[in-house]
Amino acid sequence: LAPEASLASFWAGAARRLIRAAKTTAQLAPRSAPPTEIWSFGDGAPGPELRYRRGERLAVTLQNDLPQPTTIHWHGLRLPNAMDGVPGLTQPTVRPGETFDYDFDLTDAGTYWYHSHQNGWEQVARGLHGPLIVEESTPPDIDHDLTLVLDDWRLDREAQIAGGFGDLHDWSHAGRIGNLVTVNGDTAYSKGFKRGERVRLRLINAANARIFSFSARGLNGVLAALDGQPLAAPQAIGRLTLTPAQRADLIVDVVAEDEALLISHERDAAYVLAAFPTAGAVSARTAAPTALEPNEVPPLGPLASSRRAQLLMQGGAMGRLAEARLGDETLPIRDLARRGKVWAFNGRADPPEAPLISARLGETVLVEIINDTRWPHAMHLHGHHFRQIRDDGSTGPLRDTLFMAPGRRSTIAFVADNPGAWLLHCHMLEHAAGGMSTWVQVI
Repeated sequence: LAPEASLASFWAGAARRLIRAAKTTAQLAPRSAPPTEIWSFGDGAPGPELRYRRGERLAVTLQNDLPQPTTIHWHGLRLPNAMDGVPGLTQPTVRPGETFDYDFDLTDAGTYWYHSHQNGWEQVARGLHGPLIVEESTPPDIDHDLTLVLDDWRLDREAQIAGGFGDLHDWSHAGRIGNLVTVNGDTAYSKGFKRGERVRLRLINAANARIFSFSARGLNGVLAALDGQPLAAPQAIGRLTLTPAQRADLIVDVVAEDEALLISHERDAAYVLAAFPTAGAVSARTAAPTALEPNEVPPLGPLASSRRAQLLMQGGAMGRLAEARLGDETLPIRDLARRGKVWAFNGRADPPEAPLISARLGETVLVEIINDTRWPHAMHLHGHHFRQIRDDGSTGPLRDTLFMAPGRRSTIAFVADNPGAWLLHCHMLEHAAGGMSTWVQVI
């Protein structure tokens, strides 16, 4: 058992666990500033790490002690539809003072996370999220297994979470970008290692809207998994980009003489995300890291005969959206904006009554996504893993969240192997609330 995984988290699979959604405080800003009041699924930021083994059963009771209704979405997992945590689609909200039981088997190993799916644009920004780790039956040969939750927070001068959650400027532009970046709730995260040790770094972007671009210094190794799904052939580590909700697993050897670093590359400069000072040394491994144990995901069927749909993304600042449907009305963009709707999928600014696509169980589905906006987006499909179909017809790795650059189009393909109604939305959470949500049905 790696020292970073507490016995409490390791034995989470042994019995039902109570998770309280409640107000608490965390020392987000430097020590000279007061603690910040946050909302948490535990007693800090992020919420407690839940760690299981593949094949175990997650049994969690959510107790809502917040002033708002909430839910838990288990991001990236293939799970029963009723456990997916989407209000109005898969379950009712858990109102203040109520509880809800989540129970399902963990069939896929990997790096996942859990977060509120009720008013996520506010509740996630206030801290309602945490890591969920499902270990392989045969874990890789490593010395440490370390989870790093990347987040940003928008704080005021008193180091409290700033208001303005319904600000249309945020909603119509990049989303709510914070002014304080943390790793595991720390603005100066540091963890010591010995030179020569092999470490698995599990990176989770839990921010509402910030896209992290980072590189490693003093760490030699491979990118072993994306969005929890192992790469068949681990890749060399270069510059990596994680949109909101995306994850990456790195398996690295510590080679720095004094300090290894994760570097965040912003538009204005580069900053240290996390530091790993070295003290002492061990004998370095001579064998390169091997591929992680794969999950059993059905292969794609023939693409030529697959069921198809198209998703046109429109709106936002400097966009060309003149009008869209909202409920039973067609409204001009100014009227839509007054109602907090500034984006549209296929001409609708709210989730439609009919699904984007209805597929039979086992069918292969293709969705062409067209980003006709001036902004990047992070498209997340619930309950399934998909592959991007490249321009040359080849397929990318399994993902659950896709980076969509402005003006680009991409096609994703997945096997509809999980029955139910599944959300498909932008994981820039202000964009989703502002109109970028639809759903698919598997029957």
